Amino acid sequence: MNSSSNVPLDILILAAGLGTRMKSRQAKVLHNLDGRPLISHVYRIARALEPRQVYFVVGHQAEKVAAVVRSESGSAQPNFVTQAKQLGTGDAVMSAKEVLREVESTLLILSGDVPLIRLETLQALLSKHIEANNAATILSVRMDPPTGYGRIVRDSDGRFLRIAEEKDASEDERQIREINSGIYCFATAKLFRALERVQPVNQQGEYYLTDVPAILLEDGERVAAHLHHNAREVAGINTRAELAEFENYVRRSNIRRLMIEAGVTFIDPSHAYISGDAQIGRDTVIHPGVQVEGASIVGENCELRAGVRLTNSKIGDNVLIKDHCVVVDSQIDSNCSVGPFAHLRMSSELQEGSAVGNFVELKKSKLGRGSKSMHLTYLGDATIGEKSNIGAGTITCNYDGKQKHETVIGDNVKIGSDTMLVAPVQIGSRSVTGAGSVVTRDVPPDSLVVGVPAIIKKTLGERNDEGEK
Repeated sequence: MNSSSNVPLDILILAAGLGTRMKSRQAKVLHNLDGRPLISHVYRIARALEPRQVYFVVGHQAEKVAAVVRSESGSAQPNFVTQAKQLGTGDAVMSAKEVLREVESTLLILSGDVPLIRLETLQALLSKHIEANNAATILSVRMDPPTGYGRIVRDSDGRFLRIAEEKDASEDERQIREINSGIYCFATAKLFRALERVQPVNQQGEYYLTDVPAILLEDGERVAAHLHHNAREVAGINTRAELAEFENYVRRSNIRRLMIEAGVTFIDPSHAYISGDAQIGRDTVIHPGVQVEGASIVGENCELRAGVRLTNSKIGDNVLIKDHCVVVDSQIDSNCSVGPFAHLRMSSELQEGSAVGNFVELKKSKLGRGSKSMHLTYLGDATIGEKSNIGAGTITCNYDGKQKHETVIGDNVKIGSDTMLVAPVQIGSRSVTGAGSVVTRDVPPDSLVVGVPAIIKKTLGERNDEGEK
C-alpha cells in the first residue's frame, strides 16, 4: 500500500530497548507470543502494507533481533540502524536520520512490542493522514485507566494541541482518557526537521518523539489524532504478566475463529493451544491438552486426543492421533492412525492408511501405504514399502558411531519381534525376519532370515498382497 500515488510509504519499527520490566536478559521484542517473537508479528503487518522500505531501530541484542527479522523477510531486504544509547523515542527515531532525513515519503512509525495491531487499523490511519494532508497523525485510543500513557490534549473544539507525557502532565491532563498509542504517521522530511529542535526538558532527560507534533503545529503544519476504538489492539507488552495475558487472549481468539469459521469441535476450549498460523479442517475434534503449533495443517474429520502435540506438521483427512503423541516437522496422510505415545520427527511420513501404535518412534523415516508398526519400535532413517508389518521391539540400528545409515524395507515384508536391522541394509519385498534376528546383510526378496547374525533359512516364493503363495 503506497501512501499516495506520488509519495511512497516507508516504515520505521522501534526495537532497540531491552525492556527492563520484563526482568529478562533477553531483549523484549525477542520474547514469544503465539509461537513467534513479538517483532515478527509487527514486521508481518508492516510488510502487508507493501511499503517501499522497512527500517528497524535496533540496540540491545541487535544481531539477534536482526536475525529474527531476516528469517521473516523472504525476498525483502530490511534495513537496520543502531540506537547507541537509550535516550528516548525521539533519539531512537533520530538514529535513522542519515537514511531518512531528506526523504520525501510518508513514514509510519511502529513499536516492536505492539503485536496485535491490525492491517485494517493502519490502513485507516494512513488514509486519514493522506486525505487531510497532515504533517503528523497520531493513532489514539481511550483507555480507562490511562496510567502510564501520554495523554492527547485537545482544545475546546476537539482539535489536537499536544501530547502530555504522564510524568510531566498536570493534574487536569492526567484525568484525560484519550492516550497516545505510540503509532504515528509523519511527512518524513518534516519529522526530521522538527526532531532536530527537540530538547530533553523533562523529568527523564530524554528526547521525546511526542514533542514533535506540537513543534509542527507551531510551524503552521496540520496535525491530528485519529481516535481508534480498540485499546487492546494498540497496547504494548511490558511485563511477563502482560505477555501471559496477551498469550491467553490470542489463544482464545484462535480457537474461537476455528470453531465459528472452520467448523472445528473443541471438547474444552480453555485447555487447548492452537497457533494463529495453524489450519484445521471441518468436523475435526480437538480434545483437552492438545497443542497445534507453528504452521501445522490438520485435515477434515480428524480426531486429536488428549495431550497431542503437533508442530509444523501436515495431517490429512480422517486421521486419528491418540493420546500423548508428538509429531514434529512431519506428515501424516489421510486415513492413518497414530499412537498412543508415538513420536514422529524430522520429516517422517505416514502414507495413506498406515498406522503406528504404542511407543513407536519415527525419525526421518517413511512408512508406506497400509503398513503398520504397532508396538515399542524405533525406525530411524528408514523407508518402508506398502503393506509391511513391523513387529514389536524392532530397531533400525542407523548409527555406527560416526554417521547415520539408511534401512530400506520392501513391500509386504514381515519383520519379526525384536529384530535388529543393522544399517545400511535392505530387506527385499515379501521377506520375513524371525523373532530376535540381527540382520547385518541385505535380504533378497521372498526370503526367510533367522538368527544372530541372521541367515537365509529358506526361499518363500512370491506371495500375494495377503502374504499367501
